[in-house]
Order: sequence, then structure tokens, then C-alpha cells
Amino acid sequence: MSANNFSFSREELARYNRHIIIPEFGLEGQQKLKAAKVLVIGSGGLGSPVLLYLAAAGVGTIGIVDFDVVDDSNLQRQVLFGINEIGKPKVEAARRRLEALNPHVEIKIYNTHLNSGNALDILRDYDVIADGTDNFPTRYLVNDASVLLNKPNVYASIFQFEGQASVFNYTNKKGETGPNYRDLYPVPPPPGLVPSCAEGGVLGVLPGIIGSLQALEVIKVITGVGEPLSGRFYIFDALNFESRTFNIKRRDDNPLNGKNPSIHELIDYEQFCGMRAVEEKPIKEITAKELYDWQVKGKKFQLIDVREPHEFAIVNLGGELIPLATVLDNADKIDREIDVVVHCKMGGRSAKAIKELEDKFGFRNLYNLKGGVLAYIDEVQPQLTRY
Repeated sequence: MSANNFSFSREELARYNRHIIIPEFGLEGQQKLKAAKVLVIGSGGLGSPVLLYLAAAGVGTIGIVDFDVVDDSNLQRQVLFGINEIGKPKVEAARRRLEALNPHVEIKIYNTHLNSGNALDILRDYDVIADGTDNFPTRYLVNDASVLLNKPNVYASIFQFEGQASVFNYTNKKGETGPNYRDLYPVPPPPGLVPSCAEGGVLGVLPGIIGSLQALEVIKVITGVGEPLSGRFYIFDALNFESRTFNIKRRDDNPLNGKNPSIHELIDYEQFCGMRAVEEKPIKEITAKELYDWQVKGKKFQLIDVREPHEFAIVNLGGELIPLATVLDNADKIDREIDVVVHCKMGGRSAKAIKELEDKFGFRNLYNLKGGVLAYIDEVQPQLTRY
């Protein structure tokens, strides 16, 4: 269907007026946005501003791929979410926020880990891909799937004080296709050489800056307004407020679309990169009512509270206070011989504590209290203070 076949309601014309009155953009540009389908992979630091601005701009169909839940530690930079969404699936929280922002767009969600088995099926129906992932296996996966499906891939990444952006696999008006991620990085870095944001940190405002630039490039690709960052790689240093743009070219030895392509289907990207994309090992859970049964039956177990001292002072379940930031340093205080229930306010921080303890110290007897203190109050002891 031609973009010109998309009409607007009176409410939409009023909403998009500031776009439509731009001479170089106009009604045609807005119609192209409404006709477009954009898939955003990751709804975190980069995905938050990308999704907010694409929805606000009027992109007709927006897909979101993410398997994670909202955690306290996300809120320093992931402005798509609020404290009421902690512990809830990110894609569901994102959809609610975006539909509240603009009811004229369609939001499709994929609460799943993107992998070689599902990537082509998910990406196939979209016009533009926006990669907001934070690990190398998924970046190579998104790149390869985009090239195999002939989709433009608007890329961005962040770390500490630095952000990067480019547009990969973009075909211009002359029919020339620009470089892709493998032209820039033929092989991934050695495992452990480049830490993740979770390990090295990121300045909270940085993904807002870079994600907004990523949204800008998506809009330029869709509408044809301006010159996308195809064949160029942009780097922003927030600490010194400096930016650089490098030219990049297609490589003859690119295994996807060089002179002698050797990759014709998606591969095992965790093996290729020598690292895991995600940790999919399930965390054992216990409900508030199950915990109460343990208590009334006198079952022997240990209860660990990973909230902060001021939260513990407001209301607690009688557990031992070990704040999340100190839990690894206090692992010797956690019993290995009996079941241990770990809890926080809503379940997000305690899940993170369990993952860290299992990964570093091999604990296998830890249970996360589903819904945290708030669920226990609601389901077992409503007379306790709810904060």
C-alpha cells in the first residue's frame, strides 16, 4: 500500500502539525511514518528514547523485542518505566506507556529472547530495524538477519561516557547498499575484553542523547528526508562534549555480502562471539502464601532481605538485612544447607541478588519471593504497613 493512501483523522492532523508544516517534510513525510513498520530490539536505555520518539512522531506500527523485566537499577536511565512497573515484563510496560502517549499507533510486543531460531520470522514483517541491544552475540545476529532480509539496521551503542551510532545495510536512491556491522567489526572482541554496561556503568543521560539520534536516523530512513548515517560512524564523548564521524566502506571479505559470501543463514552467535547473549537459567520462586505455609509449619529456612535499611525500618518480615549492593560480600552469611528465601519490595532486586549469588558462588538453594514484601502484605498480612 502506498504511503499516500494513509489518511489522517482531525486529531492526528492536529497532533502532527509541527511535522506537516515543515516544507521539506510535509504531509507526505507524515504519511510515510504512518505507513512504516519499525522493530525496536531492546527497550532499555536506548530503546526507551527510541520508542518514545517514534511513537510520538507517528510511526504506524512499532514492534518491541525484549525478554527482561523492569528492575530498580533500570530507572536511572530507562525513562520509559516508572517505579510501579518494577518486576513487570518490559514489553508490556512499554506498550502501556506508548499507547498512553499516542493511541494512533499500533504496538506489537515480543516477550522473548531474540535468537537464531526466531529472528528471521520476527524481523521479516518490518521495514526498519533499530538495534538497541547491549551484547555482541545479539548485535551480530541482528546485523546478519537484517542483511539476509535486506532491511536497514539503525544501530547505536553506549558505554560509560561514550555513545556510537550508524545506519547499516541502507540502500540509497541510486540502489547502492552501504556497509553493515561486519564491515566495521569483522570479528567480535575477545571474551571479557569489553565489559557490559552492567559491569562498567553508563551515565544515565547518555542513552537519552544517543537514543534520540537513533530515532532521528530511523525517521530519516523512513521519510527520505536528509542524509542517513549510512557509510558513516558517529562517536560522541559526553565527558568532553566532543564528537567524531568516520567514513566506513564495504569490505570485499564480508562473509555476508562481500565478493565470496560464506554465510547464507543465521549461525550460533554465542559460539561465534565466545560469550552468552543472556543468562536464561530460571530462578526458583516461592509465593507469599507458600512462604506463609513454611512459617506456620515451622519449616527450617533462612530469610534474606536485600532492600535498603530505610525500607527495612518501614516494614520487614523478620529476615536478615543484606542490601543488594553488599550481597556478594556477605555470601558467607547465607546458609547452603537449608532453603533460603530472598526478597525485596517487589521481586526485582532479589532476583538479581540470586543471579549474582548463583553465578559467582554456585548457590542452588535460593528462592525468590514472588512479588516481594508488597505481595506478602496483600496476600498474607494486610495489617502491615504498605509503602
